[in-house]
Amino acid sequence: MTASKAESAERLHDKQNSVQKGIGLWPLTGYFLKLGTIGFGGPVALVGFMHRDLVEQRRWMTEDTYKLSLALAQIMPGPLAAQTAIAIGYFEGGVLGATLIGLAFVIPSFLMVVAISMAYVAYGGLWWMQALFYAIGATVIAIIAIAAYKLARSTNKRDPLLWGIFVVLTVVTAWAQTELAEFFILAGLVVLVFQAWPGWQRGLLIALGAVALSLVVWLMETWLSQAGTAADSADVLVQILLFFTKAGAFVFGSGLAIIPFLQQGVVQQFHWLNEHQFLDAVAVAMITPGPVVITVAFIGFLVAGLAGSIMAAIGIFLPVYLFTIIPAPWFKRHRNNPQLKAFVDGATAAATGAITGAVIVLGARAITDLPTALIALISFAVLWRYKIPEPVIVTISGVVGLILWPLLRMG
Repeated sequence: MTASKAESAERLHDKQNSVQKGIGLWPLTGYFLKLGTIGFGGPVALVGFMHRDLVEQRRWMTEDTYKLSLALAQIMPGPLAAQTAIAIGYFEGGVLGATLIGLAFVIPSFLMVVAISMAYVAYGGLWWMQALFYAIGATVIAIIAIAAYKLARSTNKRDPLLWGIFVVLTVVTAWAQTELAEFFILAGLVVLVFQAWPGWQRGLLIALGAVALSLVVWLMETWLSQAGTAADSADVLVQILLFFTKAGAFVFGSGLAIIPFLQQGVVQQFHWLNEHQFLDAVAVAMITPGPVVITVAFIGFLVAGLAGSIMAAIGIFLPVYLFTIIPAPWFKRHRNNPQLKAFVDGATAAATGAITGAVIVLGARAITDLPTALIALISFAVLWRYKIPEPVIVTISGVVGLILWPLLRMG
């Protein structure tokens, strides 16, 4: 009976990790180009789409590779979706893969945001953007709620320890209203201890390493909260580059976690934008596909035109790229190490909990009245029952917002 169970478990693992052979780097790059062009929903939905499309449906990569990529993205600073995409690129195609996939994922939304920025400057504000975000924001909650559920179910499976970590991180994230990198490290350590204990000597060294890494993360976050954001140079392009490089290097969690930091620097300290313009920048990020942090291109354009957009994008994504490809070789070499696999399982379970907690936080902000609640519920029901592409329902929600917003404003 034991042997039969072991064989069944092995067959299940092989099935989950079976992939199509000879896919190559270019189809994968094409996929991320498409995701960056039509992938709505922010970081939570985007990482869910990656799992659904690449692991479950197309079988272009294994479950283990996906979990390794997601865990690396959660542990290192930087926006979640872009970092997961770059990590997948590295594990599937080395530095070239990371570079091509990173560019493919970011460039479409960058070009869209630049186009919107030009229209914004030319026509003096975008009232319709608020109308779009009013309805699309509620639909996005439905999209990411379904993505979070499917991701948690597929990664945690029937493991009670992983589900326990999931619940804890859901509560912690909803309470703190941000993703805490220290908890991903702690969760990985807990699973390592219970499922792949290497003995007291190695276990103590690993625990001390995890504590040291958590301390580094805490010190970086503390330093960031106290450090000034002004560059000494009078050159505004240099200021933009340095400010957004710092943001990309020291902000942990999803791209949504960077918004408060940007608001403090852009509005309160540099006075580049007023509060209304900054809210418009956030709206641009939410109504365009691709990574949420692409809002920095909008901010950069308002400050210094196209050159400002480019400097802001380089500043935000260069640290993300480096913080992925530098530790990735070690992760790749040791991917079959039992302790690393256990650590990755724990960190991934923590990630699914943090993503679910983020759904709660974002839902409280996006669902503000009865119409948005109805839009969210209807969107959820339609997406759950029918296989409608997300861009289609996002477009319908945008039209609904354009109709409802003027009526509510007049009312």
